[in-house]
Amino acid sequence: METQLIEPAQAKINLFLHVTGKREDGYHTLDSLVCFADIGDTLRARLRDDATLTLAITGPMADALDEGPPRDNLVMRAATLLQEKYHVTRGAELILEKNLPVASGIGGGSADAAAALRVLCKLWGLDVPATDLADIALMLGADVPVCLTGGTVLMQGIGEQLTPLAPLPGFSLVLVNPGKAVSTPAIFNARDGDFTEANLWPTTSGFGDVTSLADALRDCRNDLTLPAITLLPEICDVLDALARADGCLLARMSGSGATCFGLYPDTDLADTAAAAIAEANPDWWVQSCKFAGSPVLQP
Repeated sequence: METQLIEPAQAKINLFLHVTGKREDGYHTLDSLVCFADIGDTLRARLRDDATLTLAITGPMADALDEGPPRDNLVMRAATLLQEKYHVTRGAELILEKNLPVASGIGGGSADAAAALRVLCKLWGLDVPATDLADIALMLGADVPVCLTGGTVLMQGIGEQLTPLAPLPGFSLVLVNPGKAVSTPAIFNARDGDFTEANLWPTTSGFGDVTSLADALRDCRNDLTLPAITLLPEICDVLDALARADGCLLARMSGSGATCFGLYPDTDLADTAAAAIAEANPDWWVQSCKFAGSPVLQP
C-alpha cells in the first residue's frame, strides 16, 4: 500500500483587519495582521495510477460541505489547477477531515486549498517556484496565499502582498462561532464610511509579551465587524461572551466573521473560558487553542 501524505490546514486568525480602499475591479484592499492557530482541518492524499482526482469529506463539519458538487470544493479546484498547469498524469485520492466551521472567517476553505497545493506538490514530486505557487493560490481566493505561507504575516493588497513578521509572543485563543455562516461579499457590500489609512502596523517591532501585543492591537480593529453584526447580530453576543471571560485581553472578530476570538495569556485561562462559554451556549462552536508560531511552509 502506498504511503498516505497528511497535511494540516490551520485556522487563520486576523488579529486586525483594516479595509484601506477599493479598486476599479471591485476588489477591496486590506491591511491585516494574520497568524495561525494550532487547530484546523486535515487533508490526506494518496497517489493514483490514473489521472483521476477524488475527494471524500469527513469530520464534524462535513455535512456543511455536502450541498455543492465536489468539483466546486476549493480542494478540488486547487488540485485541478495544479494538475492541469503542470501536466501531471497521475491523480490523487484526497480525504478532507473538516473540523472548522464553513464560511466562518478563519480561512477554512482557503486553508484547505493551500494544504492541497502543498501536499500535492509533495505527492506528485513537483518543484514549483514559490512565486508560481502563490499565483495559483491567488486564483483560488484572496486568503489562499497567506494560508499557503503560514507564520505571522502582514497581508496587504487583495491578499497577494505578504510581509513575514517577527515571531509573536506565545498566547492562547478561544475561537467562538455562533453556528451561522455569513456571506463575505454581502458583508463587504454592507460596509460604508471612509477607508482606514494603510500601513498603521509596525513591521519591524517585536513584543515582549502578549500583554504588550494586546495593547498594540487595541489601536487597530476589524473594519468588517459592524457590517457583519448588521447582518448577523449574534456576533455581538459572541464578542460580549468572550470579553466578559476572566483573563481575556482582547475580543475581536476574525476575517469577515462570524467566528470571533479571545486572546488569553495562558492555556488554563483559555480552557476555562471556553468551557464556560460552551456550557452557556450549547449551540455555539467553541474551541480553545494556541497560537502556532511556525509557518507551515517557508516562503
